[in-house]
Amino acid sequence: MKLLHKDIEKDNAGQVTLIPEEAEDMWHTYNLLQVGDSLRACTIRKVQTESTTGSVGSSRVRTTLTLCVEAIDFDSQACQLRVKGTNIEENQYVKMGAYHTIELELNRKFTLAKKNWDSVVLDRIDQACDPSQKADVAAVVMQEGLANLVLVTPAMTLLRAKVEVTIPRKRKGSCSQHEKALERFYEAVMQAILRHINFDVVKCILVASPGFVKDQFITYLFKEAVRQDNKVLLENRPKFMLVHSSSGHKYSLKEILSDPTVTSRLSDTKAAGEVKALEDFYKMLQHEPDRAFYGLAHVEKAADALAIDTLLISDKLFRHQDVPTRSRYVRLVDSVRDNGGNVRIFSSLHVSGEQLTQLSGVAAILRFPIADLSEAEEDSSSDDE
Repeated sequence: MKLLHKDIEKDNAGQVTLIPEEAEDMWHTYNLLQVGDSLRACTIRKVQTESTTGSVGSSRVRTTLTLCVEAIDFDSQACQLRVKGTNIEENQYVKMGAYHTIELELNRKFTLAKKNWDSVVLDRIDQACDPSQKADVAAVVMQEGLANLVLVTPAMTLLRAKVEVTIPRKRKGSCSQHEKALERFYEAVMQAILRHINFDVVKCILVASPGFVKDQFITYLFKEAVRQDNKVLLENRPKFMLVHSSSGHKYSLKEILSDPTVTSRLSDTKAAGEVKALEDFYKMLQHEPDRAFYGLAHVEKAADALAIDTLLISDKLFRHQDVPTRSRYVRLVDSVRDNGGNVRIFSSLHVSGEQLTQLSGVAAILRFPIADLSEAEEDSSSDDE
């Protein structure tokens, strides 16, 4: 994402002009947009024209519109973002108040204006425009007959390819069918890697499986690379890293990213940091439950007591359409930062973010134990009685 212009007043109203440069930037834009914002961008509109003879024709024209945002639709697989709203600026093709849907395009600038730019949104812009955040990772999670090729970017986990091949069992005295099917399977995974992984961007490729599937696959991959003289694979051999996983399904990704050998290799990626924070939270919940809180009411009480060391919060909560509710989450983030705590905003498209969402989307690791709040509430209610 490239920031072209930023103009924010003292009362936090203002506008920014951005250019999305890659598919992931659409996800950042989706998190910036809210109902009621105004969006100015280039779009195509079908216009009906009437000639002097009275015949009606229609043509598609490219024009720049400013919309008051009413609905936002994001397709996470295709990374496409469509914004629907009413036109709020006079235009020769579109009347004031007419509805239009803009599909934001890569490498085309747009201007977003808000009445209130809060700290979370401004952080999101800094994160999207920071080139050091692009330490990308690819993972091939596999078992016999099933492989998932996943791209792990700082903001999301994208399933790029799923390979499924039926592998017959080994028969007594004959393994040829089994071996041929395995070879077909490895060939399909190899083609998926070549098609979907951009080796110029990806820093590390994790190959994970239960048992020896990963080792057999890597042996096959580089044997084929030598046979076909595939320079791309041979030059990038050091980027491949073998890891154990319990299965070949996508959910094993969390277990892979929390593996200590992987964490040391991926120490500069945001995804690994999120997984570690969630891991620390679960450990704390197990061993010292008075220092691990989740649920908005409990976490807010801990923040009031200045007890929060690390706040874990899902970006899904900041997309809440109710302004007071959203402001409540922003206030929580600001108060933790002001009191010297760490804030980790999890992407709801990451495996770790999905897990945090199951814990209400907000959790905290505390500096010191606080007796269970629910017990305190029960005590106070029994005193009242």
